Amino acid sequence: MTQTITQKLSDSKVARWSALLIVSFTMMCGYFITDVMAPLEDLLTKTPAEGGLGWTSDEYGFFSGAYGYINVFLLMLFFGGIILDKCGVRFTGLMSCSLMFFGTLIKWYALYADFGTTTLFGYPMSVLLAALGFAIFGMGAEITGITVTKIIAKWFTGHELAFAMGLQVAMARIGTAVALACSLPIANHFGAISSPVLLGAALLCVGLLSYVVYCVMDKKLDASGVSEEQGEDESFHFADLKVIFTNTGFWLIATLCVLFYSGVFPFLKFAAKLMIYKYGVEPELAGLIPAMLPFGTILLTPLFGTLYDRIGKGATLMMLGSLMLTLVHVLFALPVLNEWWFAIIVMVVLGIAFSLVPSAMWPAVPKIIPLKQLGSAYAIIFYIQNIGLSMVPVLIGKVIQNYATIETAEGVTYDYTIPMSIFALFGVISVFVSLLLKRVDKRNGYGLEKPNIQK
Repeated sequence: MTQTITQKLSDSKVARWSALLIVSFTMMCGYFITDVMAPLEDLLTKTPAEGGLGWTSDEYGFFSGAYGYINVFLLMLFFGGIILDKCGVRFTGLMSCSLMFFGTLIKWYALYADFGTTTLFGYPMSVLLAALGFAIFGMGAEITGITVTKIIAKWFTGHELAFAMGLQVAMARIGTAVALACSLPIANHFGAISSPVLLGAALLCVGLLSYVVYCVMDKKLDASGVSEEQGEDESFHFADLKVIFTNTGFWLIATLCVLFYSGVFPFLKFAAKLMIYKYGVEPELAGLIPAMLPFGTILLTPLFGTLYDRIGKGATLMMLGSLMLTLVHVLFALPVLNEWWFAIIVMVVLGIAFSLVPSAMWPAVPKIIPLKQLGSAYAIIFYIQNIGLSMVPVLIGKVIQNYATIETAEGVTYDYTIPMSIFALFGVISVFVSLLLKRVDKRNGYGLEKPNIQK
């Protein structure tokens, strides 16, 4: 009887798509906060007399990298995956969503309060407190991410798995796009850098309530006899981690993930300022061009996910996306066509790449790792990804501060050749790793090149 109920619930389009939309909305609210500060970089580095906080590029890079500090140095993301597999999606999701909200409030207070010239460990108090809030938020956001990913695998395995994950990514990109496009206008309208962050806190409150609604659905699902093991005889044990650590395909996907995302998300942290000083875009409009990237992925990621569901070729899609990432950053690094329209064209290409790789990469993991270890597998991937997300902004901030900042008679300007070359290098290595993954898939028979939908 239990198996019959399980089949009816998992095959019900209304049930699985409702669950997807609810948890995807929560992630969308989180992604708004993730990128809400990116368009404010130029304003943050202005003096208080000019309406800014007087941060340096180095300090902004330290703050931007704080997203992953707790996850990386305290291993909280790794432990979050174990908590997820041991305690389930309800407890883990509510915990992580609460951390996102609490961290955002700290971040808002850091930007709202006046700390004067107070410093600690060589950084202004506003920078340190904002970094602390962002680190707590990042811990919650990443654990929420692996929780939502496991929820989708639970509901959509054997169905439209890649399309569902692509749709979740698309909704997350809406949050990113709105943050990049609207953050600076909101700050200017209210005359306060902290105002977009306060809006994000309000959105996260709604997202937390949305997740409570999903928990009601999940509890009813468990009451009907459906476990997160989907019919497995055993629950998660620590010894099961060996399945993950000894899997070659898993490590190749994890490596590709950190390289590819290090070439995208940290780049977005600095992209608005790139548009101002390399392509001559007005500061009020500078966030609109990077915002095109997530807006493009809103449509393309589900499209490529559907393509993967129906015809396969997942490893090939990852390779093509890595090639396009490399091309984009090479074009940004070259001192040619420093015009706004060219920047738009290159950003569109990056948007296509940013749709190709995630649409194939995230649905590939359940083909390699059993469901009962899936939370830990995604947690390890997210942990490795966070190393890049935390360290690369620090690296780029220091490179800009020491090698790209140019003092002129008219003021300060920037040469982005070296920073963009670093991003291009990430793309080159990603291509090499994706080729290895395609070779290992052919040898081990993971099925990455096969369709997801089971006839």
